[in-house]
Amino acid sequence: QVQLVESGGGLVQPGASLRLSCAASGVTLDSVAIGWFRQVRGNVREKVVCIGRNDSTPYYTDSVQGRFTISRDSAKNTVYLQMDSLKPEDAGVYYCATSVLRISPVRRMCRFQFYKDWGQGTQVTVSS
Repeated sequence: QVQLVESGGGLVQPGASLRLSCAASGVTLDSVAIGWFRQVRGNVREKVVCIGRNDSTPYYTDSVQGRFTISRDSAKNTVYLQMDSLKPEDAGVYYCATSVLRISPVRRMCRFQFYKDWGQGTQVTVSS
């Protein structure tokens, strides 16, 4: 059984940084595609960043390109989302998710419908 547990969210001021973590059990993160998605007030979960198997080049949505960085620690079976220069519009509940599908390029993989296993989410609030 796959279990994903996000952590690291919180309330920060604009311009600050946060690092989200997604610890996995029941799956080896190196062997699956991973996505971070954001949901705001019950809206559809929107893509933030996705990465394919074996550290393929990540796909970042335009609004976070250059500010967010995804990384994977194989030894800890954990994926991270480093979020810098946060803006109020970055706020929401952040979910990590995994998929066994193989779809190329990775930007085509970055749709929430392709991801089967999800964490419980972690809240990010950016406000002054």
